[in-house]
Amino acid sequence: MTLNVLSKNIGIFAFVFFLQVLLLNNIHFTELGVTPYFYIIFILLLPFDTPKWSLLLSAFFLGLFVDMFEDTGGVHASATVFVAFVRPLLLKVLSGRDGYSLESLPRISWYGFLWFLKFTLISVLIHNFVYFLVLEFSFANFSILLAKIFLTSVLSVVLIILSQYLIFQK
Repeated sequence: MTLNVLSKNIGIFAFVFFLQVLLLNNIHFTELGVTPYFYIIFILLLPFDTPKWSLLLSAFFLGLFVDMFEDTGGVHASATVFVAFVRPLLLKVLSGRDGYSLESLPRISWYGFLWFLKFTLISVLIHNFVYFLVLEFSFANFSILLAKIFLTSVLSVVLIILSQYLIFQK
């Protein structure tokens, strides 16, 4: 990873972190208190050749920093680390016959809307399932839990897709 790529990733890390904790954490939709978790995009947009240890460490610190501002005691860290852990497998499952070019990045502009939607939707659903399951730690109100997972995922995916057209262009 070159210094240019590293500095760009640090900038994206800071941008999504501050956007999440200063703006998005203060927006609550519905009476369930649904908040979009946009910060997951950092894990999604890391280059394909990011070493696994770097991916997991970045996810841990991003989740930990969000946890410190939300006072959620490690729930975001556990969910982001889990997404980072399954990301290589998910990329392998979603890859085409030829795999990925190392010069390319996981973006709509490189692999198209449908590929990016599948990648984002699966990743966000995994994140939100782990997040809400660890946060609630109960299946007592399973329908409410599923509603929170679904609504949060829809809001998060919409924001992430929009960002691909507005912020993270090629």
